[in-house]
This record gives sequence, C-alpha cells and structure tokens, in this order.
Amino acid sequence: MSRDLDTLLKEKRIFKPSKILTDETNIKKWMETQDVHDYDELLERASENPEWFWNDLARELEWFKPYRKTFEWNPPHAKWFLEGKFNIIHNALDRHIKGPNREKIAYLWEGESGEVRSLTYIELYKEVNKFANVLRGFGVEKGDTVSIYLPMILELPIAMLACAKIGAIHSVVFSGFWAKAFKDRINDSGSKIAITADGFTRRGKIINLKENVDKIMDKTPSIEKLIVINHADLPVEMHSPTDVWWHEIMENSDTECKTEEMDSEDPLFILYTSGTTGKPKGVVHVHAGYAVGVYTTMKFVFDIQEEDVWWCAADIGWITGHSYIVYAPLLIGATSLIYEGTPDFPDPGRIWGMVEKYGVSVFYTAPTTVRMFMKFGEKWPEKYDLSSLRLLGSVGEPINPEAWIWYYNTIGKGKCPIMDTWWQTETGMHLITPLPISKLKPGSAVKPFPTVIADVVDDDGKSVVGGGGHLVIKSTWPSMFRTLYKDPDRYVEAYWSTFKNIYLSGDVARKDEDGYFWIQGREDDVLNVAGHRISTAEVESALVSHPGVAEAAVVGKPDEIKGEEICAFIVLKENYKLEENLKEALINHVRMEIGPIATPACVNWVSDLPKTRSGKIMRRVIKAKVKGYPVGDISTLANPEVVDEIDKLID
Repeated sequence: MSRDLDTLLKEKRIFKPSKILTDETNIKKWMETQDVHDYDELLERASENPEWFWNDLARELEWFKPYRKTFEWNPPHAKWFLEGKFNIIHNALDRHIKGPNREKIAYLWEGESGEVRSLTYIELYKEVNKFANVLRGFGVEKGDTVSIYLPMILELPIAMLACAKIGAIHSVVFSGFWAKAFKDRINDSGSKIAITADGFTRRGKIINLKENVDKIMDKTPSIEKLIVINHADLPVEMHSPTDVWWHEIMENSDTECKTEEMDSEDPLFILYTSGTTGKPKGVVHVHAGYAVGVYTTMKFVFDIQEEDVWWCAADIGWITGHSYIVYAPLLIGATSLIYEGTPDFPDPGRIWGMVEKYGVSVFYTAPTTVRMFMKFGEKWPEKYDLSSLRLLGSVGEPINPEAWIWYYNTIGKGKCPIMDTWWQTETGMHLITPLPISKLKPGSAVKPFPTVIADVVDDDGKSVVGGGGHLVIKSTWPSMFRTLYKDPDRYVEAYWSTFKNIYLSGDVARKDEDGYFWIQGREDDVLNVAGHRISTAEVESALVSHPGVAEAAVVGKPDEIKGEEICAFIVLKENYKLEENLKEALINHVRMEIGPIATPACVNWVSDLPKTRSGKIMRRVIKAKVKGYPVGDISTLANPEVVDEIDKLID
C-alpha cells in the first residue's frame, strides 16, 4: 500500500457476556488455577511468558517421550516441543478408547437427503485402524503422501486420521474443485494413493466424482492405487489393477493398528491454498505444534464442555474443516455434527431444523451463510427451537456489524456470545479472536489469542492505531505452518520478506484505541478512489446495514478522474419491495454511514453473487467483468449462471 488505508466505519456498540456464562467457562476455570484475575492480565502474562502458557496446555495431551524445549524461534523458522515424540492420533483417538469417551458419539452425520449415520469413539477408532492397515498393505510408509478427494462423508475424516496414524501425510482437495485441481496436487505431492467416491448429491443434483477423476488418472504417474467409496450407488467403471473399492478392502482388515511414534516436527498434512490454476502452494503443518494449538483454541475459544454438540458448518476440504471438524473436536473428546448438503436445501429452514434435531450447542459458520439467511428473513429460524445454542462462531471473512447483530439476536436470541475468529490456512489455529469472557464489538475479531503478538503497520512497518494498514504477526505460535512443500524460498518471499522477521498476513486491518482488531479483507480487495484507499468490506458493510439489503459486493470501476469509482452489486432480502428510488436511497445511506468518498457510482440488482461451493463471494469474477478482463476459470462456482446475469447488467 502506498499509504494508510482510510477507515471510515465506526462501531461503538459493546456487548458484555453474562457472569453466569463466564464463571463456568474453561478459560475462567483455567485462569483460576494459574492465579490470573482477568482477561487483560491473561494477555499480558501470556505475551511475557509464552512458555508458561503453552507448556501447561501441552501437558494435557499425552506424549510418547516428553519434549526438551518448548520452542525455538529463528525467524522465519520455528520448531515447537523439540525432541518430543508424539502422534496426533494417539491423542485424538487412542487415549479416548481407554476412558469414559469410549462409547461417546464422536461424529453425527447427516446427508442432504436425510440419511443419518453416527460413530462412537471406539467405532471410529476401529474404522481408522482398519484403513490404516489397508494403507500399510498398499505399501504406504511414514512420510508418504496420500491424496484425498471426497465429499463431506465419514470416510473423509477416517482416511485423514488413518494417514496420520501411520505417519503418512494427507493432502485433501475440496470436492467442489474440478478434477484438474486434484491432478495438480497429486503431482506436486507425488502421492502413491488417491481416494475418491463414485459421487455425491448437491442441491438434489448428482455430481459424478469418479467419472471426473478417471479423466486425469493417466496424467498422475505416481498413483499406484485409486480407492473408490461407493457413496451414491452410481454405475462407475473400475480399472484393474489400479482401482479398488473401499468396502472390499476394508472387509477383512484388522481393527487394531500400532500408532506410529512421530517426532514433534514431523509433517502431518499438506493443504494447498492456490486456486485451480498455476502452481499449487502447499502449506505444511506438523503433528505436535498443530495439535496443541487447535486443542487449546477449541477448549478456550469455543469452551467445549462434556455435554456439548459441536457443529462447524464448514467443509473439511478447507483448513477450518481440518482444524475444527477433524482434529480439535477429537482431541478434546467432543461430539461433532457433519452435514453433507447445502444449508438452505431443500428450504432455508434446513440448517436450523438440524440445530433443533441434534441439540447443537456451539455453532460455527461463515458470514456469507449468515447474510444468506438474513436475506431469507427471520421466519425460517423462528420455526425451530434454537434454545440449545449457547455460543456462536464466525469464520472465513470479516463479518459486518449488521450481520453480527442479526446473528446475535435472531439466532443467539441475545444470549450467545459470538466468537468472530481470524486465522488462515497458514496459521492452523485462531490468532485473533474473542474468548467467552471478552467484551464484544460487532464486526471486531477483538484481540490476539494469548501469546500471539499481532499488529497493524504502515508501509514502513510502523504501528498504526485508528487507521488501516497491513495485518502482521510478530511472534511464533505452535500451529504455524513450517514451510511450503518443496518450495522453501517461496515460503520466505511470500510471507516474511516485506517486514524482516514479521509474518505478513496479506490482510488489511485497523486497531482501535482499545486494542481491538477490525479485519477489512485482503490487500487486493482495496479500492483507490480519488487517492483514498478504501476497504471493500467497509462499503459492503454499510450497504448491508440498510434494512432491504441481504448481501453486497463492491468492486472498483476504472475512472479517468478518480482512478476508480465504486460499483455495487446488491442482493435484496426476500420479499423486500424494489422501490423506484431505492438506488438513490442506498447511495445516500452509504454517504450517511461512512461519508461521501465511499459513495457508489453505480448500483446493480442481482439475484445472487458469484460464490464458490464453500460460500465465499468471488469478487475477482465481478471485477473482471466490470473491467472487461477475462474471467478465467469459473469451474469452482456454485452458481455460474450469475456471471451471465452480471454480464448483461454491464453491457
């Protein structure tokens, strides 16, 4: 950025958690054991002595051999729990089957058409062992990579856990990507084994995964076996000797399998963060540090208790699913809900009906999902009993204040604190987040997690208070990624070269006078209007605060005088009447909310915004259309028909 980011929105509302809630939280009880009296003292002591904080939490997990040193920080490289012997699966499964969680439900699963399955901890343990033995039988050894391309079915976590148990590295590819993405990631990681399914149902439509995978198999020379799960009963062509059925190879497999003793720093998984074009960027996470980080945040941020039913409504193909569907809930011994379908199918009550049906108590979703349900109105959640909820979470992008308030009042009934979490694939765990004892400001991710030193800086690396700037992290943390797979130079260049020994997140943010952080989006989602750098998130937030607007996306449109002018695409709430002067009213609304400089020059009505199958708005598609650039690959869009709708508006 050539200068500080202008920050225009000011949010003053503060929400305090109830004493009844805070007194029973895991973090409050832990603080009492450590003689820590309040939130600010916790953050101060943890920053001054991170070893104290992390050692105490790491000891709650089981080690084959104790570690010698908590961490070694030689920026940009870190090692945690040095010389310790550990395996995340020993802690996620093996130790539970020896205690009271043995018969507890680990996973509740529901498919889009309503079918239901469940696995207790002992049942999951046996299934993981069986598949781990299958992998060993196919010659998979410690350090080998297994590529996984599956929908949200129970075989997906089973496959991941089995890989980790024997020291193999899993590489999961989101099933909404097209098969070329799977091919690229297989070839980059050199996987011996690939795992897929015949297909799955999405919004009532059959998606044939195996048929798509067959088209790329001749371009993946490292693959020795393709394991296929019969999930949708589709007729598929099996190619001998490479292709094998999951159910056949699992049938006589042993239910016991020795867990591999791993070094703390041994790789656990690779997760690719690039799009479906270009060289994939493989983020590498390791066993021990990752485990301690996600376990601790699950315990303290989401306050998981013995009786809770936890629902992280993300896809396992993303880091949110890796950390907070697969690993953290099992580490802490929780019962988790996994849902294969879309949250509004067959109607917008689906997700809330499931909260009622399963008694979900802690619910974690994306702001996109919240705004989608705002569009449908209060009538859908009001049909269901949501009284089981006690804590809500937000993940994946900044949540605008009006969506936060709707989520808090309509879903949480004014009694559920919202844990608005900021983190990334690279961070592995939450880095900026409230705790259930924090005072909340709608739209703010509050403060850094204990021991994490975050800041907002200008182009010269100087701290900025009140204005916008680069969001950076100045400390190490246990679950930080260790490198980019086979690309250590890119690891340094992309994340650590802009500011010496400081992690550059690629996000813009501001820090207010209370030390609260306000995430404003990616650095490339910044408008340059008449010399002012304005976050798209702020303009979108102002638009969505209008009572008729459900969702908004703004992009920059080239302008000879201003450089850029603001072009807005608006989705109205269901049944909201499109008044003749609504465009003018919206423009005036933005002027009142954040000032004349952020006034949209054009306002367009659309039925929906282009989104990935995980629900993220693809602004680059809108931006390309507005600027007349090639749109590029849109195979990952859930609603490609919207692109044509935008095209007609621009023409």
